Parts: sequence; C-alpha cells; structure tokens
Amino acid sequence: MTCLPIHRLAVLPLLLACVPGAALAQGAAPLASRISTVTLYPGSATVERTARVAAGSRAVVFDCLPQGLDARSVQVQAASGAVRVGDIAVQLRERALAPGCAGPQDERLRALEQRLAEARAETGALELAHSYLQSIAGSAPGTSPVTGPGTPGAGQIGATTEALRKSGQETLVRLHQARARQDELERQAQALAAERGAGARARVASVTVALAAEQGAELRLSYQVRGPSWSPSYRATLETAAASPAVRLERLALVAQDTGEDWSGAALTLSTGQPLRTTGAPLPRPWTVDVRPDPPVPQPPRAMAPAPAMAARSEAAPAEAAVESEPLPDFTVAVTEGAYATEFAVPQRVNVPSGGPKVALALQAQQLGASLITRTTPALDATAYLVARLAQLPGVWPTGPVALYRGAAYVGQGVLDTSQPEQELPFGRDERVAVTAEPERRASASAGLTGARTERTTERSYVVTNRHPQPVQLQVLDAAPVPLDAQIKVESHYEPAPQDTAWRAQPGTIAWSQPLAAGASARFTARHTLRHDRELRLREQR
Repeated sequence: MTCLPIHRLAVLPLLLACVPGAALAQGAAPLASRISTVTLYPGSATVERTARVAAGSRAVVFDCLPQGLDARSVQVQAASGAVRVGDIAVQLRERALAPGCAGPQDERLRALEQRLAEARAETGALELAHSYLQSIAGSAPGTSPVTGPGTPGAGQIGATTEALRKSGQETLVRLHQARARQDELERQAQALAAERGAGARARVASVTVALAAEQGAELRLSYQVRGPSWSPSYRATLETAAASPAVRLERLALVAQDTGEDWSGAALTLSTGQPLRTTGAPLPRPWTVDVRPDPPVPQPPRAMAPAPAMAARSEAAPAEAAVESEPLPDFTVAVTEGAYATEFAVPQRVNVPSGGPKVALALQAQQLGASLITRTTPALDATAYLVARLAQLPGVWPTGPVALYRGAAYVGQGVLDTSQPEQELPFGRDERVAVTAEPERRASASAGLTGARTERTTERSYVVTNRHPQPVQLQVLDAAPVPLDAQIKVESHYEPAPQDTAWRAQPGTIAWSQPLAAGASARFTARHTLRHDRELRLREQR
C-alpha cells in the first residue's frame, strides 16, 4: 500500500489518513460519487467526479479510483462556500484488499457465469431426456422401463415408434444447440477470466479529503489518468446532383479507454491539448570547433581480459528501456478552435466501458464546395480518376482516414491530409474517360566531330477521350528527366505546352491542364533528349 499526500505534510489528520483504516477512524466516510464530465486528450483524460457531502462532515473518501490516477493533478472544489476543503491524501492498494472495488471485468464475469450455469443446466436436462428415450428404444417389445411388461397391439406399436422418432429428433436438435451455446459461453468466460487474471494484481486509488462542512453541498473531484485516447476519422460523400458539385464531410471520433472505471452517462469533451508532451522547446547545444589531434601511434596488440558480464548488461539496459517505453499516440482532432487548443463537446452523454470496444461518435457534418477534375498518369496507369478539390476547410482538420462515397456508392478508403498545399480527395475511377498510352519510341545517335558524345531521344504520346455528355476538366501528369550532374544535358519539347513543369514544386513533374469537351479527344506528347559523353555511364531512376 502506498500513500501519497498532496500538501501540508506536517498536518496530523493527513498523516493519520496515511495509515490503513485511520481515515475512517477520524470520521471519513466513503462517498457515493459518479463521473460527471470527462475531457479526453491524446493518451490521457481529465475525469471529474461529483458527490454530495452531508452537513457536519469532517472527512470523506473517494474510493475505487483507477491506479493510473496522477496524484499531482488531484483537485477538490466545493460548490458552496459553506464547505472548506483541507488536506488531501492519495492512497494506493491492491484491488483484492479493497472491499467494494470490484472492477468492470468482475461484474461481467459474474453475469457470464450465471448464463453459463443456465446453459449447463439446459444441456444436462436434454442429455437426461435423450438417455430416457434411448432406454425406451432399447427395451424388449411389449415392455416399458416404467410400466413393465405389456402386450401392445400393432397400431399401438406404430404410434409409439412415431412418437419416439419425433421426440428423439427434437431432443437431439435442441441438445446440439444447447451444447453449442455452452461451448461459446465457456470460451467467453475463459477469455474474460484470463483478462481479469492479468489485472488481478491491479491496484485502486482512494482520495481522502479533510473538510469542514457547515451545510450539505456538492463536492467535485478532478484528476488526470493516463491511457485513454481518441482518434479522428472522416466520411466524405461526393454529391453531383446539384448544379455545382459539393462534398459532405463528416467528422467522426473513435474513443477507447481501459482505466478500470466505466464512464457511464458522462459529458464527454474531446480536446487537442497535449498534457503528456513536452511543455517547452529544447535549448540549443554548444557548437564547438577544434583541431583534430594526430592519430595515435599503433601499439602491438595485447591480450585483453573479457569484459565483465555485468558491464555488458548495464550498457544494454538503456536500449531495453527504450524498447519497452512505447511512444504515445498522436491524435489531434479539432472542431472548435481556442487560443491554444481546440475542443469539441459531445452534445449527448456517452457510455464508454473500461476495456470494452471502441465507441464511434459522430461529431459534425459540413457541406463544402468542390471543383472536379479528371486526373490521369498514363505512363504508370492508363486510367482516369475523379478528384475533388475542396474549398478552404474551416478550422483545423488533422490527418486521418476517410471513407469515400460517390452518392450512396462506397468507393474506398483514403486519407484526409490538410498539410498538402491543395486539399484534394480521390473518388475512384472515371470509367467514361478513356486513356491510351502509345508505345514509347527511343532513338540513339553519336554526336560531336569525333562521335565522342551520345545523344538519346525518348518520345511518349498519350490520347485521352471524354465519353461524358458534358465537358470535364482534364489533368495529365507525366515525368521528365532531371539531370543531377552538370555533365548531363536534357532538352525537352512538349505538344501542347504544359501549364506546369514543376507541379507541386516537384522538378520534373509535368502537368497538362485543360477542359475537354464532351466526345472530344486530346493528344499529349513529350520528347526528351539526353546528351552526355560516351564514356559516361548513367544511372536512371523512374
């Protein structure tokens, strides 16, 4: 058991609260508190609990709190001035030694064990019925294991046989179903028992608060806890039925937590703050310049004693520690901008069980203006793709996965990355735009008076046809050779002239952009000539 006093270490009541059972002896009573609000950050959360204290209370205890509670972040406030808050102490102990602090896994395991007991009882009853039917079927004709010998008639034998057949069939079907249910429940119980066993040594925290309550009032306890987090995702739907195309962009969030306490009916706020990250910029290191000393004179080798094993382990310890410490996830979704952080308050109260599945929350939907282009890169893929260029996105949109739809048709998955100079979303193939890449033509020749130079020409041609009943805005991308050495000369000719020879500030990326009328075709040609000395060996990367 560990006790972490927060302040006023010399105060006697606080020191007594550090002793097991001393807090209760001083009049502290466990409070029935509930989680009222949760502010969720990337990798941590601020949880606020509220409880009602009675008039005349001198000390109270918030019990069964998660072990990841940060004692330095604990704050206690009273809603009324009639309650004065004194010393605060945080105590950690084993969950097994904390009565009334059963975890969420314990409750789920008890419920699952009850269902499993009912399934086993049903299976046993059906097996008993099946054994009874087998005993009847195995009896000699004219006898019964219940009534004894008898002489049934022919009609009675047929009716008995048919009744045994129907009863046996029904019993075997129900028995098979009952055994399947029992096996499934046993697998679930084993998995939950293993999960509970992994956390059997988990600890719980309790916060003891010394106070003077002249009247009954509400008490609020807030604390930081590590572990829970949330990640952004989006859903984009391209709508082309209206006069101008638009993209409906929906913000989503996936929330998960495994703190040991369920968030039931809590008001949830998602924040982009980073309380677990560095709070200040690093300082520059000294930059020194010195003369390199002369290399030492080689000495004859000497036999070296093997290094102690302890030293080897001590050198490897930092590397092992670095492997064990996993980096915190970097999720920075924002909806409402503030001065230094952005937050989104979920309008409805949510339930997020500890260790349960991720909870998906729909945050907001916006209708954004868009312009459509048909983009193709024929040298790599003779296919046209539909791309939506979005208007300026309001607020901050962090990078995250986006599900893409064209109307009601699902297209696939993409990535919303607002770090690009132009925000674009691809919406799959444009099957009504045909792209043809003609075979590449090459020619080589010697140049110069003595033929000491080599001249190589490469020509590529592409044909794009618009089969839509309306014009499209076409964009054709291609790559041109970029010399990295002054001994290599490159001369390029295009037909027609491209609008950009360094698309998105990438040298050698060519972009033709032009409207293409309905039913029309356009041809694009690029010719590149490389000149260099014959002895020079080139290394090309495409």
